[in-house]
Amino acid sequence: MRRIIGFCIILLLIPSLYLLCSLTLNEVTKAKSLNQVLDTKLKIDDSALPLTSTMTDSKGRIIKEIYQTQNRKFINYADIPQLLKDIYLVSEDQQFYSHKGFDLSAIGRALIINTKNGTIQQGGSTITQQLAKNLYLTNERTYNRKITELLYAYQLERHMTKDQLLNDYVNTIYYANGAYGIEAAARFYFSKTTKQLTKGELSFLAAIPNNPSLYDPLTNFENTKKRQERLLQQLEKQQLVTQKEKEQILKEPITFKLSKRLEKFPDYTDYTLAELRQLVANQEGYRFSGLSEQEADELTKKLDHRINVLLNSGITIHTYLDSDIQKRAKSAVSNILSNKDVEVSAVVINHSTHVLVSLIGGKTYKSSTFNRAYQSFRQPGSTIKPLLVYAPYLERAENDSINQKIDASPICIDTYCPQNYSHSTYGTIPLSQAMAKSVNTASVRLLQKTGIKDSFFYLDKFNFKKTSPSDRTYTAAVGGFTYGMSVLELTRAYTTFMSDGDYMEAHAIKQVTDRNGKILYKWDLENKNIWSKNTADKMQNMLTEVVTNGTAKSAFLNKAYIGGKTGTTNDYHDLWFIGMTASYTGGVWVGKDQPTSIEFLNKSQPQIQIWKSMMSPLY
Repeated sequence: MRRIIGFCIILLLIPSLYLLCSLTLNEVTKAKSLNQVLDTKLKIDDSALPLTSTMTDSKGRIIKEIYQTQNRKFINYADIPQLLKDIYLVSEDQQFYSHKGFDLSAIGRALIINTKNGTIQQGGSTITQQLAKNLYLTNERTYNRKITELLYAYQLERHMTKDQLLNDYVNTIYYANGAYGIEAAARFYFSKTTKQLTKGELSFLAAIPNNPSLYDPLTNFENTKKRQERLLQQLEKQQLVTQKEKEQILKEPITFKLSKRLEKFPDYTDYTLAELRQLVANQEGYRFSGLSEQEADELTKKLDHRINVLLNSGITIHTYLDSDIQKRAKSAVSNILSNKDVEVSAVVINHSTHVLVSLIGGKTYKSSTFNRAYQSFRQPGSTIKPLLVYAPYLERAENDSINQKIDASPICIDTYCPQNYSHSTYGTIPLSQAMAKSVNTASVRLLQKTGIKDSFFYLDKFNFKKTSPSDRTYTAAVGGFTYGMSVLELTRAYTTFMSDGDYMEAHAIKQVTDRNGKILYKWDLENKNIWSKNTADKMQNMLTEVVTNGTAKSAFLNKAYIGGKTGTTNDYHDLWFIGMTASYTGGVWVGKDQPTSIEFLNKSQPQIQIWKSMMSPLY
């Protein structure tokens, strides 16, 4: 008897609820202030829908998918198959195009069932309500959460069209196994786009979101298959498919072709993400110079948040990566450098277009680890000589030829007495021979002639991150720096010799676009003149001499142009080679993370062998 009375009370309450809602909606439409309050308190924000961002190589091929908790690839309404729309409209919300965000009859049924069972089992949710929950709320089963859901649903209906709501719904719902939205599901389960799915595959996937655990196709395939059949039966009842069509769809085999999260070339992609941070900071006015430590920390947090917002908005980061060069560089490293505790970093720049086409951060680089190509700073050895010694001297003594003689005999400046490689002794020799043989005594004398101040005037133009006032000594002429340079920095600097003395900082990012293809960010490249064309031409000839008759004979390639410079630091802690062809400049460093001698590798010159493998097909 008590149960019958309870049902009667609920039935009497339904008209009251309807009247209350109608009156409320009527007042809402009249009272603009309420709408304004809702707009303030319940903001409808597109960023609430996290999307998967992607990174592409120079040919537009995806090399990285970027997401944190939700793998979601946005699909436009026009690209959603009609079959999928029909399934969700029939199974989830048949009154979708007529209600204002909630269905009172469905809410009434849910109240009866929940009262009968003494728990909140059903919510009578419309598609709009489900979207509101997925975007802004939790799965908490309380009446307070349900009321908030109704308010959000009302807001969504005010601000969006029905097609937009359905579109966001299809992109929001969870398809199990980390896939959010139909496009991510299609790619994960079948390695296809939504457009490529068969009707069988599409309706099978449509069965999952109702209960992603119960209908997880990888663990509960039969459950998913049975729900697919029920969904198609509903379509048949609504005359949206014929019995024959239904049977044909159900006969289609479901064969998974699972895809993993795309993560190619982590050396390059990790650097690109670091460069993205730099690009955003540069263009949006994040300035860290002159800030206190606390101010810098606060600004860093703001920038971190901005980057996260961008990466959750479904951007595409278009890069200059040449996948073929990257593969070849990786292969060269693994084939040539077999020593377990010896590391490597390498960079290739197309100096004709001023773009970064390849970057190796370590022998077995893993994502989000220490990237030696741009995070490791090592003493440059003799690779600094063209930049700090020879080019500045030729720039100031513009009438001198590369055959100009220089005294290369022993020298001491105060207590500093540099030694030549293998303790060789020279007399007066041409500049070209001095560099080809990497004669330290000649380098120190040239630095003395030009002057430390004037020589560093040119070096400072490259904005090396780790150089300091303490480096301005004569030991710098042979690579004696406190911290040194990264292989990326040095390779960038060497491009000036192949660009008529002009310096344009090579970047990995071509442009960043939003999900609609609109360009958001692009480097505004600045061309900076470092050397005269006359100096650059002389340096090209001298760098060729290094390869043909000097310390880098093993680097010779039969190219229209070939040149480069070796570098070895004290006690063989570092082996360097920076070399150029007509269009490309490549840099390689070999050493141990904790500097110790690798003299046993010196004769085999692994840095040059890696460089040759990377560069041999390039002109």
